[in-house]
Amino acid sequence: MRLKLITLLLGGAGALAACGPAPTPQQQAARQHEIACLSGTIGGALIGGVIGNQFGGGSGKTILTAAGAAAGGLSGERYAC
Repeated sequence: MRLKLITLLLGGAGALAACGPAPTPQQQAARQHEIACLSGTIGGALIGGVIGNQFGGGSGKTILTAAGAAAGGLSGERYAC
């Protein structure tokens, strides 16, 4: 019973949210820019982490993976934004 009530409330809230005003072209462009920045940052961090993981051994490997992820994230953010 409780699960049905929660499902009904969440479904109703989702339906009402869909009835909101359409975003303006400026809002759409800003949202696309945010997504591009986030994608570039995450992608760069993943690629940098993979590259950093190829070097070192033991705790050095962990440090290089983290450093590669940080450098990749910064580079991806710079490129995408």
